[in-house]
Amino acid sequence: MKKICITLVILCSMTMTVMAAGRLERPKLVVGLVVDQMRWDYLYYYYNEYGEGGLKRLVDEGFSCENNMIPYIPTITAIGHTSIYTGSTPALHGICGNDFFIDGKPVYCCGDSTVRSVGSDTKEGQMSPRNLIASTIGDELKLATNWKSKVIGVALKDRAAILPAGHAADAAYWWDTKAGNFVTSTYYMNELPQWVKDFNKQNRTKPGYDLKGKNEGVTMTFKMAEAVLVNEQMGQHEETDMLTISVSSTDIIGHAVGTRCPENKAVYMQLDKDLAAFLTKLDQQVGKGNYLLFLTADHGAAHNHNQLKEHRIPAGGLESWKHVKALNEYLSQLHPGTKPLILGSHSMRYYLNYDNIKAAGLDAQKVKDEAIEWLKKDRRFVNVIDMEKAATAPLPVTVRERIVNGYYPGRSGDIFGVARPQFTDTSDAPDYKGTTHGHWNPYDAHIPAVFFGWKIEHGSTSARTYMTDIAPTVCELLHIQMPNACIGNAITEIVDD
Repeated sequence: MKKICITLVILCSMTMTVMAAGRLERPKLVVGLVVDQMRWDYLYYYYNEYGEGGLKRLVDEGFSCENNMIPYIPTITAIGHTSIYTGSTPALHGICGNDFFIDGKPVYCCGDSTVRSVGSDTKEGQMSPRNLIASTIGDELKLATNWKSKVIGVALKDRAAILPAGHAADAAYWWDTKAGNFVTSTYYMNELPQWVKDFNKQNRTKPGYDLKGKNEGVTMTFKMAEAVLVNEQMGQHEETDMLTISVSSTDIIGHAVGTRCPENKAVYMQLDKDLAAFLTKLDQQVGKGNYLLFLTADHGAAHNHNQLKEHRIPAGGLESWKHVKALNEYLSQLHPGTKPLILGSHSMRYYLNYDNIKAAGLDAQKVKDEAIEWLKKDRRFVNVIDMEKAATAPLPVTVRERIVNGYYPGRSGDIFGVARPQFTDTSDAPDYKGTTHGHWNPYDAHIPAVFFGWKIEHGSTSARTYMTDIAPTVCELLHIQMPNACIGNAITEIVDD
């Protein structure tokens, strides 16, 4: 009997040892870092200027996807942040721009009049992810851990904090310029945590001060991210936590001054410095090798067209918003007595006013065809297409696919203008110095995707990857289900190592 008991103890001990050895491994923390308007080539254009501990550390120690592209049009901030974390495109996740129309009604991507600001008395906090119809990495992480994981988003732009964090996030914090501090909304909580109140008291700026458009906005973003890391004890819980961070100032400065100017270099030097300090904090707080971090961008940016023309490269501004008034005047000549038949435009997508078309007893397809023929007269367009017929449009497959991936009926417009390369939707004035984004072309669609930290071996791939591959890659590394509208694929060079 004694031998039997000893044998059972040994067997139980062996079983427990095997179970312990076979325990599912996950990092303590996942950090998603999006740098707004970061072209892929910025990894290398400023490489020799970077210090050793920031962007250069990610490139030199992490795994870089060198041929990573955005698979939809338009390449816009709200769509990019959403697509990264859903692994999907507007056709399925429903976020079709920063601003767009839903069944003829103008909406802001995160606008939500049913909630109120927390942390200020302004309308800047009336935001939520309710227009997003798909789940995110954070949502799936919550589900996989029975809601034990903590998920928090931080950015100066509201959409860059809210959309990455997802529906089930514990919090999202963004900067209220009118109040001069970070806020959230009643979608998440009814009162700011005491540590956020203390942070705001110590870091508040004068109301109306343009922090977002300054280099110090980068520093404030990482300062807030570090405060979340420490005060919410991210990476210190039983289950994996997730922190989403977006750097907004790079985009605002880039829009104002373009891609090749001292101000652009300065903001990337600030990013590099602040990132280095944040990585050091992660090493101290969570531990080297205990966190998984990825760096990417929501979109790139075109070079300034006036600068290109100085060097004999074809380029120009398009100013598509001016088409709306002229197009309505043209259509009113064809259909006298009608109210405006074009509702508006966003990112070279034109929206029909179906209410006015119906009231006039007109055929919507006929009006659409007339508008397309008029727009085609603008030779700055390569082609102008009916969004519902994009799959058969006479365009290269890559462009067709990206238009289809960006089309959500009732939200994405009815007509799309495909611009000539380097003809951006900006002012065509000869003194214009800024830039924008939104096109399918590499300058807007080629973005970095660098993985770093937990289980990531140093290396790179030139194989084509997509923004939508980031979410399934992270989810496979975590052994959780990918987001529910995900169409991307895990990057085998990373998950198979």
